[in-house]
Formats: sequence, C-alpha cells, structure tokens
Amino acid sequence: MTFTDEQMPLPSAPEPRRQLPSFLVIGVLSTLFYLALFVGLRQVASAQVANLVALAVSAVANTAANRRFTFGVTGSEGALRHQAQGAVAFLIALGLSTGVLELLDRLAPAASRPVEVAGLVVANGLATVVRFLLLKVWVFRGR
Repeated sequence: MTFTDEQMPLPSAPEPRRQLPSFLVIGVLSTLFYLALFVGLRQVASAQVANLVALAVSAVANTAANRRFTFGVTGSEGALRHQAQGAVAFLIALGLSTGVLELLDRLAPAASRPVEVAGLVVANGLATVVRFLLLKVWVFRGR
C-alpha cells in the first residue's frame, strides 16, 4: 500500500500523561550535563563563554532526547526543523542564564563557583518550564 505525506500514519507518541515525566527525567539529565560542562569549561573560560557553549551543546541533546522519548518522533525527517525550533527555547534559556551571571557579576563579583551554579540552576528551572511549553504547543503540537 502506498501513502502520500498527508495519508502517512503517524508513529504513536507517548500518552500525554507520560510526556511530563519523560520530559522531567530528560530535563534533570540535561541540567546535570549542562552543569558538568559549565563547571569544566569554567576552568578555562569566562562564565559567559562557558555558559554559552555548555548550554548550546546540552540544548541540542535535550531537543533530540525530547523529540524521541517525550514526543515519540523517530527518524531523521523533520529533525533539523525541530532543532531550529528548539533553538528558540535555547535563546530564552541563554537570556535567563546570561542575565543571572551578569547580575551575579555586578552584585557579587567574587561569587564562588557554587553560587554561580546555584544561580544557573534557578535560571535553568525557569527555562525548562518555557521549553516544555514551547515543545508541547509549537514544536511537537498534536503529538
């Protein structure tokens, strides 16, 4: 049997009640990955550069993992578009985390690494809520 794109059956996505737990697990793992990258890069780079690189790498991995495990999208079709749309969430997270680091630099220029990390955890938590909403209602709507 041959299908056109409009007739092609969609692979089954996880049930909506399973999407949030999957997203949360991926979010925790992505945050730990991001923080490990940040702390490692912070040894050789400024806070802002370490944040940008760590966030960019972890955002690509996060979008790919959510695409597969939270929203049930497999195969390469649409992957580039999904990553481009996920970049919007990345930019929001970058804005939040950059703002936190800038605020820390102005208010506590000698802030310790744990204080930087704590600020980034808060920013990342806010960004995670936005990411879920963007992925759910825009990137993977209807899945």
